[in-house]
Amino acid sequence: MGVRALNGTLRLLGGRTPYGRPLSSERLHRLASKQTGLTDFGSPSYRVGFDTLLASLNEEAKLTPLGRLIATEEVLTALKNRLQLEAHHQRHPDIGAAPILAPIIMMGMGRSGTTILHELFALDPRNRIPSTWEVDMPFPAPEAASYDSDPRIEIIQKRLDRTDSIIPNFKSIHRMGARLPQECVRITTGEFASMIFGCTYEVPSYSRWMLDESDPAPAYDYHRRFLQLLQWKCPGERWVLKSPGHLWTLEQMLTTYPDARLIQTHRDPVKTASSLSSLITTLRAMGSDDVDPAGIAKQWMRWNAAAVNASARARQEGIIAPGQVIDVSFYEFMDAPLEQMQRIYDFFDLELSPSVRERMQEYLNTHTAEQHGVHRYDFHDFGLDLDEERERVRPYQEHFDVRSEI
Repeated sequence: MGVRALNGTLRLLGGRTPYGRPLSSERLHRLASKQTGLTDFGSPSYRVGFDTLLASLNEEAKLTPLGRLIATEEVLTALKNRLQLEAHHQRHPDIGAAPILAPIIMMGMGRSGTTILHELFALDPRNRIPSTWEVDMPFPAPEAASYDSDPRIEIIQKRLDRTDSIIPNFKSIHRMGARLPQECVRITTGEFASMIFGCTYEVPSYSRWMLDESDPAPAYDYHRRFLQLLQWKCPGERWVLKSPGHLWTLEQMLTTYPDARLIQTHRDPVKTASSLSSLITTLRAMGSDDVDPAGIAKQWMRWNAAAVNASARARQEGIIAPGQVIDVSFYEFMDAPLEQMQRIYDFFDLELSPSVRERMQEYLNTHTAEQHGVHRYDFHDFGLDLDEERERVRPYQEHFDVRSEI
C-alpha cells in the first residue's frame, strides 16, 4: 500500500486513533513504561532534546496521519530503548565496566563513500559493526552464538521491506538491510540528539537546537553505553563506526573516544549536499504532503558547509593529530577500492588478510551503486546559486584539495 492509500485509511479512522492528535509527552512516556514495565529513564539530559523535538513535530513538521504514526512509533521506540538501556546498566554493572577501545570512526559527509566503506569493514570478522537489526532492537543484548540467526533480523527486514513498498525508489538512494551496518545517528536517537530527525522530518527548531545549542556530551555518553551493551555478550576486536554527524561534534567525540582512529572521506561538498537534499526530500515525502525541495537544499547546503569547514579548522588547530586520521578521496576509492582499504589497514597497523580481501572483492563484484536503480538529481533543480555555494565551502576544499564535480 502506497503513501496516499495509507493516509486515506488513517484519515477515515480520524480521532479514533492517536495519529490524528499531537504527539504527547505524557502519553509517550506512559506508553513506554507500560510496554517495558520500567520507569527509570536515567539522566534527565534527554528531556531538552525530547521536548524540542516534540514541539517541532507538532508545530512545524506538517505531518500527515502516516507521518504522525511513523514519528510516534519512532519516538516511542527511542524511549523504550532508553528505559531498557538504563535498566541493563543498573542490573549488570559489568556492562559499563568494559571500555570502548580505539574505535575506528568514519566521519565523512553522506554520499562520500562511507556506506560502502562500512560494508567492506563488516566483512572482516575482527571488526565489530553495529548492524541495523541490533541497533533498532537491542534488547535482549545480542549474543555471539546467535548473532547471525537472531529472529530480530527477520523482524527488522520485514519492517524495511514495508518501507520499501511505501517509497520504492529509496533503495536507489541508500541501501537498506537488517544485516547492513547502521550509523551512530541512529544510536543517539535514545538521547533525542540526532540529525536523523532533521532528515526525516521538517523540524527546523529542533535542528537549530541540535547544531547551535545542544551539549553533545550526553549524546556521546549514551552512545558509549549503547555500544557497551552491544559488545557485552558479542564482543569484537574493534568497533568500526560511522556518521557524518561526528563532523559537527569533533571535540566531544574525541573527549569520549580519545584513542579513536579516524577516517575522513572527501568529495565535492556541493555534490554531496545536492545528493543529500534529494535523499531528504524523498524521506520527508513519506510523512508529509508539504515538502519543499528548494528549502531543504538551502538548509542542508549551509549545514553541510558548516560541518566540512569545521573539519578543516580542526586540522589547522591541531584538534585532530595527523597520526590519528587518514583522509580518503571518494574518487580514488571508487577507482581502486581494495587498494584504499589496504591503505587504511596499513595506516592503522592492522592486517587485511587475503581471505578478507577476497571477500571484499566478491562483495564489490555483486553490490554495485546501480543495483537498485540510479539515483538521479541535479544541483540546478534546487534553485541555488552555484558560485555562492561554492564560495561557502571554499575553506574545506582548499584545505583538503577537493576538486569540484559541478
